[in-house]
Amino acid sequence: MSHQNQASKRAKTIHSYFKRKNDGDKLDNDKASTFNDKASPSIESPHHTSPIVEPNQFDVAFLERDPGKRIQISEYHINQRDEVRRAYIKVGPYQPKLSEYPRSQFGSQYRRFQYSWFSQFPWLEYSPSEDKVYCFPCFVFGNGHPAFTTEGFNHWKRVNDGKNCVFLTHVGGPSSSHKTCERCMEDLMNPSQHVDKVINRQSKEDILKNRLRLKTTIECVQWLTYQACAFRGHDESLDSKNHGNFIEMVKHTAKFNDEVAGVVLENAPGNAKYTSPKIQKEILNILANKVRKKIREEVGHAAFCILVDESQDTSNREQMAIVLRFVDSDGFLRERFFDIVWVEATTASTLQKEIKKVLDLHELCIDKMRGQGYDGASNMRGAWNGLQALFLRDCPYAYYVHCFAHQLQLALVSTSKEVATIWLFFSSLNSIVNVIRASPKRHTELQVAQSINIVELLIAGERGIGRGANQIGTLHRPGATRWSSHYDSVCDLIEMYDAVCTVLENIKEDGSTRSLREEATGGYNAIRQFEFVFILHLLKEIMGLTDILCRELQHKSQNIVNAMNLVGTTKDVLGKLRLNGWETFIRKVDLFCRKHDIDMPDMNAQYKVGTGRSCQQKDNSTVEHHHFDIFNDAIDFQLAELNSRFSEGAMELLILSSALDPSDSFKSFDIDKI
Repeated sequence: MSHQNQASKRAKTIHSYFKRKNDGDKLDNDKASTFNDKASPSIESPHHTSPIVEPNQFDVAFLERDPGKRIQISEYHINQRDEVRRAYIKVGPYQPKLSEYPRSQFGSQYRRFQYSWFSQFPWLEYSPSEDKVYCFPCFVFGNGHPAFTTEGFNHWKRVNDGKNCVFLTHVGGPSSSHKTCERCMEDLMNPSQHVDKVINRQSKEDILKNRLRLKTTIECVQWLTYQACAFRGHDESLDSKNHGNFIEMVKHTAKFNDEVAGVVLENAPGNAKYTSPKIQKEILNILANKVRKKIREEVGHAAFCILVDESQDTSNREQMAIVLRFVDSDGFLRERFFDIVWVEATTASTLQKEIKKVLDLHELCIDKMRGQGYDGASNMRGAWNGLQALFLRDCPYAYYVHCFAHQLQLALVSTSKEVATIWLFFSSLNSIVNVIRASPKRHTELQVAQSINIVELLIAGERGIGRGANQIGTLHRPGATRWSSHYDSVCDLIEMYDAVCTVLENIKEDGSTRSLREEATGGYNAIRQFEFVFILHLLKEIMGLTDILCRELQHKSQNIVNAMNLVGTTKDVLGKLRLNGWETFIRKVDLFCRKHDIDMPDMNAQYKVGTGRSCQQKDNSTVEHHHFDIFNDAIDFQLAELNSRFSEGAMELLILSSALDPSDSFKSFDIDKI
C-alpha cells in the first residue's frame, strides 16, 4: 500500500472513530467497528494531518492504547487535554507481553524487542502494530525527542550499548525533558498541587479570615449600639492617639485574642478591613431591620396604636420618629421605637404618606390602628386637615389622644404668650442666665458667692445641716418645650438670689466690655424689682403644683386611671389656689422682699402704667388689685390650657378604656364601661 493511501485510510479511520454520537447513545456500532479496524498496522508515517477533537467528540472509555495508532495529546481540545492525560496515566504505559516479538535485520544479524526492558525502563511503551517503542511520560506531556513520542524507536542494536544506550541517553539528568515530564505526571495526579486546588485552599483561608474580621466588627457595633455610644472619632488617621470608640473597641478586642489581632486593622488587606463608616452603617441597618422584624412578629395580627413626633437634626433636616404601642401575645402592653424617617415637609399629608409607607412595608394594616398620639401642633391635631383627621378617614377607630408628655409643656408656652408680664419675666430670666453661664469665670464667681452666702446663713441659723443639704448648684437654662426646666430655673434663682445679685453687681462694675456691663445692669435692675420677684414666686407656686403631674405623666408604667385622677386633682388644687391662696402667697412675697432689701410698693396706692413723665394712673385700680389680677390671670390661663388639652371627652375615653386593663387577671374589667 502506498504512503498516500495509508494516510487517506488513517484520516478516514480517525474521522469515523470520533464521529458525533447520537443523543442518548453511549456508543454506536460504527464506533465499535472503527475501534476494531484500528488494529490494522497500515500507517508507516506518524506525521499525519488530523482535525482537533472537539469536546463533545471525546470519550475516555475508548482511548487508543497502541502508541503507534493513538493520536497526540495536542490534537485534543485544549479544555480536555488534562482529562485525557489523567486517563492515560491511570492505565499506565502500554506494555503487551507477546509470545514472540517480531525480528528486524541489522546487517547480518537479527534483533528483536526484549520484554525484560519493561522492568529496566518502566516508562517504555511497545506498539505491536509498528514494532516500535515510545516514551510514555514524553507522550503524555508532548515533550522530548520525536523518536520516542511520534516516530517511535526500533534500532534495537543501540539499546544494549553500555553508557551509549539510547534509553539511558533519553532519560538524561535531573533537568532533562524526560524527568520534567515525569514530575509533571506526578503533579497532575496529585490534586493538592493543582492550581485550582491551591487557589480554592487560599480562598478558604481568606474566607475564614474575612468572617472573623467581620464578626469582630459586628460584635463591636452591637456593643456600642447597646451602650448608645458614638462610633466615629474626630481624627481616625494612623497618627491619631484616639481613633474613636469603634476603632478603639476593635483594638481592645484584639488585645485579648491573638487570632483576632492577626486579621484586623493593620493586619487586614486594604480592600477588606470592614471598618469603614459605610460598613458600620450597613451593619447598623441590618441590625435595625432585624429589630423591626422582631417587633413586627410581636405585634402579629393584633391592633396597635402609633405615637409620632418630628424634630430637626443637627443638619436641620426634618425627621419623624414612629413608635408602636400594642398588647403582645402574653397580654403585656408594649411600646417599641419602630423607625425614624426623613421627611421633606411637616404638612399633615406628607407625614401621613411617609407613615403609610412604613406601615405598608411591614404589612401593618391601617384597619388595625386603634389610636394616635401626637403633640398639640396644628398639623397634627387639626380637626379637619390634621394628621389625626386624615387617619380617622381611613380608620374611624383610630382615636386621637394628645401625647401626655407634651401636655403641660405646651400649656406653659401658651400661658407665657397670653400673660405679658410672664413673657417679660422669662425674657429677663434668660438674659440673667446667659450673662452668668456664658463664662466659666463668672460661673466660678457665682459658686464662690453662693458658698459665702450659705456659710452666713448657717451661722445665722437660717439653714439646717444634714446629708445632701447646702449643695453648691448652678442656674439652669429654661427650655422652650420642657416644663421641668422652667421650674428648675425658677427654683434655682430663688435659692441663689443673693449670690446672683452679687455676681451681676460685680459684672456691672468690672465687666470686660460695655455691652456686657449694660446687659448685667439691665439684669440687676430687673431682678431687684418687686414685679420680677412677684412673678418669680407666682410661677414657683403654680409650677410646683403641676410639676408633680408633669413628671407622673411621663412615667412609662403610669396607670391611665391614676393619671386622669392626677389631672383632676391638679385642676382642683389650682382652683383652690385661685380662690383662697392670695393672702398666703402675698405674705411669702413680702417676707422675701424684706429679707433681701427689695422695695415693696404701697399695695393700697393707685396703680400707674409706665414710668417717668409718661406714666398714667389707672382708674379705680390699686397696686394690690393689679397684682391680684396677674395672679388670677396666670392661674386662669393655666386652667384653661389644662381643660383644653385634657378635655372631658378624652379623659372619659381613657378612663373607660381602663376596663380592658389585663393586670391582676383583668381586675378592672367592667362591662358597663365597655
